[in-house]
Amino acid sequence: MSDLSTRPYLIRAIYEWCVDSGLTPYLAVRIDERTEVPHAFVKDGEIVLNLSAGAVRNLELGNEMITCSGRFGGVPFDVMVPVVAVIGIFAKENGQGLVFQGSDPQQPPPAETGSNDAPKPKPHLKIVK
Repeated sequence: MSDLSTRPYLIRAIYEWCVDSGLTPYLAVRIDERTEVPHAFVKDGEIVLNLSAGAVRNLELGNEMITCSGRFGGVPFDVMVPVVAVIGIFAKENGQGLVFQGSDPQQPPPAETGSNDAPKPKPHLKIVK
């Protein structure tokens, strides 16, 4: 049996909590070679997507990929986000949610930048109230 990542399950749980609470689910994504988003809206290699029912259509929160259709600046676009590229998911209105720190076992480590030898933080979960 292969090891399944907990990341897609946690993303779905926070998404459902946002929807059930009447909040707007936002997904923060680190862009990689498999991420398909409108690059005009990418800033510093990241994008934040509104996943509310009014903003996207055909949302699929899969174990490997998150897909949907949305409009960016009035132009339709099919979005594809690898689950391993997700930085976090949170409610727009109050910022509560989950941020993934550290690396997912199925995600390659990020490229090193600079020569800072500072210790890297250990992965941990943020408690959602």
